[in-house]
Amino acid sequence: MQAPPINIGISEKDRQQIAEGLSRLLADTYTLYLKTHNFHWNVTGPMFQTLHLMFEAQYNELSLAVDSVAERIRTLGFPAPGTYKEYSQLTSIDEAEGVPAAEDMIKELVAGQEAVVRTARSVFPLADAANDEPTADLLTQRMQIHEKTAWMLRSLLN
Repeated sequence: MQAPPINIGISEKDRQQIAEGLSRLLADTYTLYLKTHNFHWNVTGPMFQTLHLMFEAQYNELSLAVDSVAERIRTLGFPAPGTYKEYSQLTSIDEAEGVPAAEDMIKELVAGQEAVVRTARSVFPLADAANDEPTADLLTQRMQIHEKTAWMLRSLLN
């Protein structure tokens, strides 16, 4: 049975452009999730307990976020990327090399959080121009969370 065409008041071209931007956001979010989870497992040093728990809270939040972003892409009528290969092509976040020292982990996660903010911010004008309020709301929430997390991580370095 053929599904009826999507008719939500946003053109297919606009939906596609927004979905492409959200795919980059999904790739950044998932890559940051993996990096944060890796650091949770491998952090050592005098800040172990604090960072281990903080990283766990962060990767759990990111795990929920990837689902929200992917489901928005699907709602717009496009497939959500879901492979490491796709993510590696779409992400703006570099993978960690080896096991960095705890302070370097924090710095890498600050950079990752801010990269996700920049990606979300780059998609916002597309959603705004198309009057796609649900995507704009999702982007606003993601930017707020990532900006706050970057601030919290950065505060550990001062």
